[in-house]
Amino acid sequence: MISAIKEKILSLVKSMLKEGMSLRKISFCIALGVALGIFPVLGMTTLLCTIAAFTLRLNLPAIQLVNFMVYPLQIILLAPFYGAGSWLFKQQGGYGVGTNLIELIQNDFWGSIASLWNVTLYAIFIWMVLCPILILILYALLKSVLRALDTFRGQAIPQ
Repeated sequence: MISAIKEKILSLVKSMLKEGMSLRKISFCIALGVALGIFPVLGMTTLLCTIAAFTLRLNLPAIQLVNFMVYPLQIILLAPFYGAGSWLFKQQGGYGVGTNLIELIQNDFWGSIASLWNVTLYAIFIWMVLCPILILILYALLKSVLRALDTFRGQAIPQ
């Protein structure tokens, strides 16, 4: 599975190079796709990546492919985002791992919905704080990795 992901990423980078994208733009597109792909609200990442691609003139299929590739990571990071948000804002009766959400909704539907709304906003706040840092780190790493690949393969990648 890892080799299939590597092949997908390499073919993505090759296709962007053929389109004439610069090393900076490729790195930014992938970094932004990862950061937007872990947004802590299910179903919103495709819309966010589409808006980002059109607004920043990035390759839409490329950013969406990265978005879909990090979907398992989004699922894994939901609990930490929600937990950190609940902890930071001292949410009373927060929904932790192991909480029976169905039972909570059955007992107090409207109260549970209101509390889930607040916890979701807290998780989005945590994501917004971490997102710029993540983009900067990924951008720098990807840029150096792509430059190393360029040197290794002897191809010229526009800066």
